[in-house]
Amino acid sequence: MTMVNNFFEHDYHDRGMMKWQGFYLSDHTAALHKQMAKKQRHYQPQPQQTLATITNILALAYQRHRLIKLQLNQVDINDSQIPDFTTHVLGYHANRIVLDHQQLVLLDEIRHVELI
Repeated sequence: MTMVNNFFEHDYHDRGMMKWQGFYLSDHTAALHKQMAKKQRHYQPQPQQTLATITNILALAYQRHRLIKLQLNQVDINDSQIPDFTTHVLGYHANRIVLDHQQLVLLDEIRHVELI
C-alpha cells in the first residue's frame, strides 16, 4: 500500500479536467446526432414557376399583407436544395422584393412562391 501511495504522491500528475475532454456525455452525442440529421435533411425542389405567376402571387401577398412560403433557386455546398422560408413581402424595388429584416431578393432567384 505504501508503494501505491508513494506513486500517487510523487510520480502521478493529475491533469485535472484535461482527461475528460475526449469523452462526450450521452445527452451531448444525442444532440449532435440530431443536429447532423437536421443538416442532412433533403428538401425537394418545387416546380419552377413562371415570372408572371411569381409576380402575381407576390403582388397579392403584398396587397393583402399575407405570409408567403418562398423557395429560391439556390443549393448548398452539397448541391441540395436549401429549405423554404416563410416571410412577409414588405415592398419592392425594380426587379427585387423586400422581405422581413430588409432582405432583398431578386425575382430571378425565386423558384416557387405560394400564399399561406
